[in-house]
Amino acid sequence: MKEITRLFDFPAYQLEHYPLEKALVTKQNGAWVATSTQEYIDQANAISRGLLQLGVKANDKIAVISLTNRTEWNIMDIGVLQIGAQNVPIYPTISEEDYQYVLNHSEATHCFVSCETVLAKVRAIQDQTKLKEVYSFDQIEGVKHWTEVLALGADADNMPQVEAAKAAVKPEDLATIIYTSGTTGKPKGVMLSHHNIVSNTLYASARLPLESGKAKALSFLPVCHIYERVIMYLYQYIGVSIYFAESMEKISDNLKEHQPNVMTAVPRLLEKVYDSIIAKGTALTGLKKMIFFWAVEVGLDYAPYGENGWWYEKKLALDRKLIFSKWKEALGGNLSLIASGSAALQPRLAKIFNAAGMGVMEGYGLTETSPVVSVNDMRDGNFRIGTVGKLIAETEVKIASDGEICVKGPQVMMGYYKDPEKSAEVLKDGYFHTGDIGEIDADGFLKITDRKKEMFKTSGGKYVAPQLLENRFKQSRFIEQVMVVGEGEKMPAALLQPNFEFVREWAFKKGIDVGDQVSLINNERVIERIQREVDEANAHFAKWEKVKQFRLTPDVWSIEAGHLTPTMKLRRKIVKERYKDLYENIYRP
Repeated sequence: MKEITRLFDFPAYQLEHYPLEKALVTKQNGAWVATSTQEYIDQANAISRGLLQLGVKANDKIAVISLTNRTEWNIMDIGVLQIGAQNVPIYPTISEEDYQYVLNHSEATHCFVSCETVLAKVRAIQDQTKLKEVYSFDQIEGVKHWTEVLALGADADNMPQVEAAKAAVKPEDLATIIYTSGTTGKPKGVMLSHHNIVSNTLYASARLPLESGKAKALSFLPVCHIYERVIMYLYQYIGVSIYFAESMEKISDNLKEHQPNVMTAVPRLLEKVYDSIIAKGTALTGLKKMIFFWAVEVGLDYAPYGENGWWYEKKLALDRKLIFSKWKEALGGNLSLIASGSAALQPRLAKIFNAAGMGVMEGYGLTETSPVVSVNDMRDGNFRIGTVGKLIAETEVKIASDGEICVKGPQVMMGYYKDPEKSAEVLKDGYFHTGDIGEIDADGFLKITDRKKEMFKTSGGKYVAPQLLENRFKQSRFIEQVMVVGEGEKMPAALLQPNFEFVREWAFKKGIDVGDQVSLINNERVIERIQREVDEANAHFAKWEKVKQFRLTPDVWSIEAGHLTPTMKLRRKIVKERYKDLYENIYRP
């Protein structure tokens, strides 16, 4: 075939180069069901034909909302794109109000939902939208099933119309509108063209050392986010079988079941995996416990390319045999590559996972950059811990005078949908102004230090970068979430959500009755113990940066409760407002 220029070219490329019997694999009614490359294409074509029968035209918007990643999502995606329409993926966990806003702002004509949970939200606001019809992937009584669209397209008589529509789609045409889960205000619709995403997929693929046509991937990060979506196209491009995890809770089971070679992750997940492994080590006794923590100590000193010398490499080889091999086995046994993105990765996690032979490669990007700007690669010296790697091909970065990272390249978005003013604010002279602060070292490695809008000045005129502090604080097993505050105040402080589960375990071992969560956060011994963790973290920062006081919050910060965006970033304004009394108690007791 010709070169790949549109997103729907990826499955056709796979069919020609790496036809798979198990291209997409989803659990349905208790059994894993595989869809081959040929079946994937055949069903996508049927969807295209069916949508045309429904009267869907080029540039119509089709909303797809799924609680988990699944085969149907990918088939719908290609089916929609082939007729020149746009796929508008929506985060399933946002509020009904945001559903209504996105569906109306995008003017979506049809909506495909995964399950009853999503359907209930859509039904609640459907009358206030322009939706003509809602279909579901699960069988739900009273709702049209997505296979009705497949059935409409079963007759191939209008396939020439589909081929004509495909031929009319140009690389520079709009492919998708992704509504960012902004930390403030209404979501912005990021317009990405076929060329934006195709170029990003092709250039990012050069950084993933996977065996084409043979590797297996586990997918669970939301495909409605451009990060997992590009990875999905990338897997299709290099012939990787994609297994969709059943849920976040069953990732561990699915890893053992399918033994993938690669997966994507966000730092919070890696933190949880690490904490879980450490908890198991803590439960050991005697010599086994001593060997376990000796291995952890060695792992936390890890540096690539034998930089620590031959003696360290000897110790590491022994650790991998005795301890780290068991860690790897717990994650399926074949996991050699974990692509980490969406938030800053603590260097200790990069060190320990790479020491264990599971190559965590951190990258950087934003929805507005399709998303990859840079990514680490273990090969050829292109990996440096504490950085987000080197820029991918055809990407240019300049650091503005205030430290802001500005990106130029084929991956930079077309703009924000129906919002030329906001587009003009961030797109200047061909550069996208990211809002992130960073630097590029002499060897070309990019390092992110903070968010421009999140940095603040104390009343003493000193700048504080909260993300640096927060990442260090979250290294403590006692601390689940933390937000550093203090803009315009005399000192930095923190609102802190303890790791309730771990604190309870600790309290039980110490014979402390902590009661319910409200009692727990007011328990003097708990506060004293967390103060020790705060003091230890503070030791890494300058005097004016240190968190002088903290307050514990009584509930778990979550996406559902509004503390976090769907990509696990802090909604700082909401968190501060929600704990206004605690904030005032710090500064104006």
